[in-house]
Amino acid sequence: MNTPSTPPIADWRKNYERGELLESHANKDPLKQFDAWLQDAVKAECPEPNAMTLATVGSDLRPSTRIVLIKGYDEKGIGWFTSYGSRKGTELAGNPFAALQFHWVELERTVRIEGRVEKMSAEESDAYFNSRPLASRISAITSPQSQIVPSRQWLDDRSLAVAQEQGDHPERPEDWGGYRLIPDRWQFWQGRRNRLHDRLAYTLNAQAQWQIERLAP
Repeated sequence: MNTPSTPPIADWRKNYERGELLESHANKDPLKQFDAWLQDAVKAECPEPNAMTLATVGSDLRPSTRIVLIKGYDEKGIGWFTSYGSRKGTELAGNPFAALQFHWVELERTVRIEGRVEKMSAEESDAYFNSRPLASRISAITSPQSQIVPSRQWLDDRSLAVAQEQGDHPERPEDWGGYRLIPDRWQFWQGRRNRLHDRLAYTLNAQAQWQIERLAP
């Protein structure tokens, strides 16, 4: 509930004045436009500029979202790593289409990406897994992600047992690895004054070329 000194949530407003996004300045390649904006977010010291929302849809047609960290991007797609047995993994197994969103509040910018998701190769997953800190590798083996567990103590005890059993060179679990989203739609949003925001949509056409269109805010 709102306290007397707090304005009603419906009255919370911010005027966006930090930038603009015009077709004449936007890169014709959405990946290059994304790279430029991500580098801007890093330079601006936005908190966790690599954090993105991942949206999936299960067989029950209920969407779900969570925050994951981007671990790579190139012409092949946008990559991240997780448990294949998690809710997102189960949903992607049944419906391999997903959406990603980056929100860099300090720059008043959002990037949305849609496309088909595929698993990375075992070699790619092994390489990334082995590059992680040891404690993170132990946690990946310990956690039956998205499953109900008895208690926090159960997790701590299991983590200790896994660490003792696996030693300093644990192997990647078969149910943990990388995903790659292959974009066919991008949208770049730049906040503007009076809610007349800039929105540029990139859509892959039948000729495998990116078509850029301005969307009304």
